[in-house]
Amino acid sequence: MTYKGAGVDIDAGAELVRRIRKMAPWIGGFGGLLEYKDDYLVLSTDGVGTKLKLAFETGIHDTVGIDLVAMSVNDILTSGAKPLGFADYFATSKIDVDLAEKVIKGIMRGCEQADCTLRGGETAEMPGFYADGEYDISGFAVGVVEKDKVIDGKNIVEGDILIGLPSSGVHSNGFSLVRSVLDKSGLSLTDQLPGNDGKTTTIGEVLMTPTVIYVKQVLEIISKGGVKGLAHITGGGFTDNIPRVFPKGLGAKIFTGSWEVPPVFKWLQQVGKIEDADMMRTFNMGVGMVLVVSKEAADRIVEESSSPVYRIGEVIQGEGVHYA
Repeated sequence: MTYKGAGVDIDAGAELVRRIRKMAPWIGGFGGLLEYKDDYLVLSTDGVGTKLKLAFETGIHDTVGIDLVAMSVNDILTSGAKPLGFADYFATSKIDVDLAEKVIKGIMRGCEQADCTLRGGETAEMPGFYADGEYDISGFAVGVVEKDKVIDGKNIVEGDILIGLPSSGVHSNGFSLVRSVLDKSGLSLTDQLPGNDGKTTTIGEVLMTPTVIYVKQVLEIISKGGVKGLAHITGGGFTDNIPRVFPKGLGAKIFTGSWEVPPVFKWLQQVGKIEDADMMRTFNMGVGMVLVVSKEAADRIVEESSSPVYRIGEVIQGEGVHYA
């Protein structure tokens, strides 16, 4: 099985970005930078995608708001920006006040984790546009970074180290393929996840685990120096996201096996008979954020971290991502 076969064409999305760049050449980073006095304001917007379909099926609505905040604040974080504020958009056919309140509470929790505040939003009731009981959400974040402290990857050199920060699971990307695999498996969301190290967690609970918000952890690492680039591992996985932070002529060698891959990815690959290349281009595979750092900084980060971090690769001459 492939992501394209599940209905999502990453190449078509990349082509759209290339066309947009012809109209707006400054587009292409994880976040958009706006000059403001001695700072850059950094903007990002995103949604939760078809993970919401599982929210409808499981009835778990109180964590998708965390996913929503995470997808935007993790993006602006890649510039070294501290999130300042967040705004949401909630659209449905007919407002269910209790359900909407659960979603908003999740957004508030996400903002707390990101050390920012919910500053506004919009609620749209559109009968006939959405199926009864379903909704869509999107979010918008703004952060700030001093101009002389912006992280843009320009100083990355051959030999720099790639540090991976663990994900909590699938996060909020690849769910069109996830849902296709689930259909093929013959299992339901209430069944236990096979091969989950003896844990009695259902497939639904595993898949609905919210996206990690890396803001506090990464800003603390940045404050100690040595961070040259950051990649948020979302749609496009390792293959498409890591090269976005490199200067031309540089690529990455990834040491497969250097981090712990959560059981959910092993199950997805086995049931879906998904090729390694498609797994690495669709999912985060257990690493939700990648930091490109100097060798000295890498040693310090690994030694000082109170939570798991992985030395997952290094910067090499060439282009793209290579797996060893």
